[in-house]
Amino acid sequence: MRRLSLEAQRRLFQWGVAVGAVAAGLWVWSPGLPVFWGPSASAKDIAAGRELFEHEWSPNDPLAHGDGLGPVYNARSCAGCHFQGGLGGGGDVAHNALAFEVTSRPGDSEWHAGTVHNFATSPTQQESLAVLRGAYPAIPSRSTQVGDPHCRYTVTVPGFDPVHTQTVQPTALFGAGWIDRISDKAIVHNQRKRQAGAVVREMKLDFGSIPIGRTRTADDGGVGKFGWKGQAATLEHFVAVACANELGLGAPDVPQAAPLTGTAADVPPDLDRKQFRALVAFVKTLPRPVEVAPADPAGRAAAAHGKQLFQTVGCAVCHVPDLGGVKGVYSDFLLYNLDDPTPAGGSGSYGADPPRELNLPDRPADLPKPEEWKTPPLWGVADSAPYFHDGGAQTLQAAIQRHRGDARAVTAAYEQLPQADQQAVIAFLNTLKAPPDARPLSNPAVTRLTR
Repeated sequence: MRRLSLEAQRRLFQWGVAVGAVAAGLWVWSPGLPVFWGPSASAKDIAAGRELFEHEWSPNDPLAHGDGLGPVYNARSCAGCHFQGGLGGGGDVAHNALAFEVTSRPGDSEWHAGTVHNFATSPTQQESLAVLRGAYPAIPSRSTQVGDPHCRYTVTVPGFDPVHTQTVQPTALFGAGWIDRISDKAIVHNQRKRQAGAVVREMKLDFGSIPIGRTRTADDGGVGKFGWKGQAATLEHFVAVACANELGLGAPDVPQAAPLTGTAADVPPDLDRKQFRALVAFVKTLPRPVEVAPADPAGRAAAAHGKQLFQTVGCAVCHVPDLGGVKGVYSDFLLYNLDDPTPAGGSGSYGADPPRELNLPDRPADLPKPEEWKTPPLWGVADSAPYFHDGGAQTLQAAIQRHRGDARAVTAAYEQLPQADQQAVIAFLNTLKAPPDARPLSNPAVTRLTR
């Protein structure tokens, strides 16, 4: 066999490096592998998971391996907050939770986040906004002397309230297993495509372009796809945190929520790995929502026209119809500012970041600001009223018109449409239905909570 000369070997090596570099570049800028098939699990695990999902937990519950429900919680079962359109749907405003964020403060450089729970197993651990503010009181303003010894002057450091609260409602879990399979690369690739497009628009001096959202690196690593703020990258972590925070059930890798006053008991996880695996299996195999065209020709024509307008006015820039091989999801899973800036003279100190004069640590880069929200998937939106993170929009029309901040240009474009076209967009959104094969609740009474 003839041996290549040193020069030929050198050229072959250079070609190999070049081809490898091109291939690496193509992979970096590619959307990655699409989702080819949906989630699956054994019938046995799904059945066991459904039983846990609908089970009404109690303190020292016989199914629990720890102390059962609590010590603080928002519901007694998963089904108690996930029932709209069938088992696994969203919840109404009666099941909202009060989320909070506490900024860094003098003597405490950490940023804290959590939930003011609606219920407690012991009256001494019952939480409320007053209890939260007692734990993290407002910082009063103060005056201090600064400057060198020969030129001292007084500076007033403004006071601030370190607590910011937001009401959030339970999200629908339909299709969660499909979302779990969307790769980080697909999300980042879509974001980069928009960044490239923004450069082109800026060169054309188009100042009406929609701002580009940002990804959040979730607590469990990876791009946050679950939760109103993108708190979890994987469905497994999302379910574990929900169990711990909403039911007070410790999972194998996530301990139960501790009350604002005191600590949680030092007990084993309430769910063992087999139980937790079954619960995740049930949630990830919940059916995906569907697009259902109206039966009458006029309704179909209006919905089809509305779907086209959904694209042209800019809604689909953030509510991306298909992503990572998952069709009809209508989300880019990026964080956006949906509130207008506080007007001059307005009260913007409540929940604001601490004053610079205190030299406290800045907000962590991956902690969303109060006005930032992850683009929610719109599949199934027709069966998930009321709308927005707090359920403050009673209708789809009101939800669209509430989009401000980064979405202001899209809202304006929608409001400039003729009335018939606006109604056509609503007609399209009303085709995004909860899955027809969603399972009914075994016991609908579990959704009735009393505060």
